Amino acid sequence: MKRTAFFISDGTGITAETLGQSLLAQFENIQFSKLLRPYVDTVEKARDMVQQINAAAEKDAARPIIFDTVVNDEIRRELAKSQGYMIDIFSTFLAPLEQELGDGSSYSVGKTHSIQHNTHYKDRIDAVHYAMDNDDGARTHHYAQADIILVGVSRCGKTPSCLYMALQYGIRAANYPLTEDDMERLQLPKALKEHKHKLFGLTIDPDRLQGIRNERRPNSRYSSFAQCEFEVREVENLFRKENIPYINSTHFSVEEISAKILMQMGIERRLK
Repeated sequence: MKRTAFFISDGTGITAETLGQSLLAQFENIQFSKLLRPYVDTVEKARDMVQQINAAAEKDAARPIIFDTVVNDEIRRELAKSQGYMIDIFSTFLAPLEQELGDGSSYSVGKTHSIQHNTHYKDRIDAVHYAMDNDDGARTHHYAQADIILVGVSRCGKTPSCLYMALQYGIRAANYPLTEDDMERLQLPKALKEHKHKLFGLTIDPDRLQGIRNERRPNSRYSSFAQCEFEVREVENLFRKENIPYINSTHFSVEEISAKILMQMGIERRLK
């Protein structure tokens, strides 16, 4: 079964998309065509959206699902003329909250993701810059400022995990690739020893690692299964020897990896 889902907002659409994606993920037997439509902030834009929604309804022979965080009543009324099934995220959750808190919502556009209302915006940007500047073992003399340092073999998911933690949580995350020399000596590099309490390891199944590396350097020793199997085995031995916590990243998304890391290390997110 195929259905179209729209994430519509008069702001960035991040809230509508995030919650909508989470809900749709529970329906594994349905294939969704997902369309983000941010900044639908005029009646004219809403009318254009109605045409897009109706076209999708005709194509699918089924009502599109609409997740919206539009706060303007006039725009919402226009969208309601479409053939879609609308889920108003704000009214669903804000009305009960207003009753519980005894206060009315401001119903303002872009509260969550605007700079002027986000006191942690600078923390987020600084964390992203830190992750980029301290990627792949660069600038190890800055590790004193790190909240966490990811270690593991090349191409096991360290960089995307660091960037995700920086962007979503404001965590200052560095990463250091363990080399073949480190594995043969079975000891931590000097740059990591004094920061051992900040280390967290990532590992990966050798066949998965081979596939990733083969896209980067096909038919090389670096991407051979024998080399991948050796590196994974030895780095896991190093993690166990040094009592470094670690997880296998093979079957987890970057979101899951990051959440598991912060939970196991007891690190609180900076962005709240």
